[in-house]
Amino acid sequence: MATGTGKTYTAFQIIWRLWKAGQKKRILFLADRNVLIDQTMVNDFRPFAGNMAKLSTKAKTIERADGTSTDLTLALDKRRRIDTSYEIYLGLYQAITGPDESQKLYKEFSRDFFDLIVIDECHRGSAVDDSAWREILDHFTSATQIGLTATPKETEYASNIDYFGAPVYSYSLKQGIRDGFLAPYKVIKVHIDRDVQGYRPVQGQLDRDGEEVEDRIYNTKDFDRTLVLEDRTKLVAKKVSEFLKQSGDRMAKTIVFCVDQEHAARMRQALINENADLATQNHRYVMRITGSDKDGLDQLGNFLDPEAPYPVIVTTSRLLSTGVDAQTCRLIVLDREVGSMTEFKQIIGRGTRVHEDTQKLFFTVMDFRGATSHFADPEFDGEPVQIYQPGPDDPITPPDEVLQPGDDGEALSPDPGVDETVLIDPLDPVGGTTGGTPLRKVYVDGVGAVIVAERVEYLDENGKLVTESLRDYTRKALKQQFSSLDDFLKRWKGEGRKQALFEELEAEGLPLDVIAAELGKDLDPFDLICHIAFDAKPLTRRERADGVKKRDVFAKYGPQARAVLEALLEKYADEGVMNLNDLGVLKIAPFSGMGSVVELVHAFGGKPGFEQAVQDLQSAIYEESA
Repeated sequence: MATGTGKTYTAFQIIWRLWKAGQKKRILFLADRNVLIDQTMVNDFRPFAGNMAKLSTKAKTIERADGTSTDLTLALDKRRRIDTSYEIYLGLYQAITGPDESQKLYKEFSRDFFDLIVIDECHRGSAVDDSAWREILDHFTSATQIGLTATPKETEYASNIDYFGAPVYSYSLKQGIRDGFLAPYKVIKVHIDRDVQGYRPVQGQLDRDGEEVEDRIYNTKDFDRTLVLEDRTKLVAKKVSEFLKQSGDRMAKTIVFCVDQEHAARMRQALINENADLATQNHRYVMRITGSDKDGLDQLGNFLDPEAPYPVIVTTSRLLSTGVDAQTCRLIVLDREVGSMTEFKQIIGRGTRVHEDTQKLFFTVMDFRGATSHFADPEFDGEPVQIYQPGPDDPITPPDEVLQPGDDGEALSPDPGVDETVLIDPLDPVGGTTGGTPLRKVYVDGVGAVIVAERVEYLDENGKLVTESLRDYTRKALKQQFSSLDDFLKRWKGEGRKQALFEELEAEGLPLDVIAAELGKDLDPFDLICHIAFDAKPLTRRERADGVKKRDVFAKYGPQARAVLEALLEKYADEGVMNLNDLGVLKIAPFSGMGSVVELVHAFGGKPGFEQAVQDLQSAIYEESA
């Protein structure tokens, strides 16, 4: 199931029903990251409290933004003996197995102890026949085993289908977006001159340490791994910050994926410099969240919590690429290459969550490294096809299936076939390693960097990204909503609360304020739609307000009511206020100086009279067109 469509919630429902019915009495839920286990225990699996325990030797308390906390129940005592009285166990692969026999804690359970095992993110170790993780599943062969993944592993080295069989159920990203369960997205591809043309140092170019820079052409595979162009980092931070400012929401949750932890630290500082006003107000506005950064890890829960405003922008390398449930993430920034389709799908999944309470209904991907070319690959949203067909004497041994430290300090198995010239060890403060030897990064200052091209792509009705102007895209999308100008006008007249119509369009990924900024005129959404979709001549808000005044539509009202309506009309002309019948507007200037809300409403003979007068005013505003 595509990331964000509720694999863990679905697993809970299956387990809950089988457990309540007595069909499955002891269940094991396996994952490969602590954050996935902890998140599951306090969220989807919460109803199992009292019957549920974690296979770990370390106590853990989950802190929430509202000040409450939950202590996770442990299944191991101080002597590392397992308490078998629980019915639901959650465990980390790495915590219950290992190369030494003493580390194989799962063997303390009898082979028939569990009736059901659910394997989260099963595209990792359980897809590989001779991995250490598979031995856990082989130990409990009598249990029903269910694998969950958004990205099935089907390569010449590893296969989910070979072990689990064909998927019993699948649900694609395209389906999820079409059904409204997942957020649609747009892609902004940004091309920097140094990336496009490469960088060759001038003769005698010195680095920050005063050493001569090797004379060769450097490209995106080098940048921030072995060569750091500080001006490039600043340019990326500036572009990201400008996007947030132009969007009108500088508090939009944002994840910036960097090459390694050192790059993430530099990017954080560059973003702080670009947003000094907000970073001064709260030092958590920009945070680095990586495996070795305790301050950042302590804020991970707050970043994921929709109720917590901070952190807003986080920089990371790999920690946030999989599994974490960032429901309100509105912007994903890619400033590193992503060689693996599996990892790319997981990264995009950080933005696909819909969160209606905060009106997070679509998201943006900003790509500086060409990683979004994966969208054009049929494999991106296609059904898994089994590639590897194992023979009886043919063990699966991927060439690089070696346990590496994960970005959160846990062992992860990298995807075979990833085109990486440098293996990244996220726990290394320098960042890059090759053959186990730390790489020296060369820092070059003052060489400059500029954006040479920028392209925006939108998701069409078939789930494909298409490149076209924002105006053309909006025109097509609006015509899908309204078949003709008459159709729109009919809908407009029948809509009691005008703003609701535009909120509905924004939910479809059509925020009209961006188009309004492009046109550079004070048009309200009504004129924007008529002009963009149906080529009608637009009138500015001021022109519409002046038209109402010329027709003197307020003559039938008394002095106080007339003053209120004139002020409402000015409010519309100056600020584009659409919900003129909201009584709350009468509490602010200039209305607060005219009398109390009760007095002002009484001037219209009561609330029904006020609402009717406002409705007549709105009709007068749009009279010429409607």
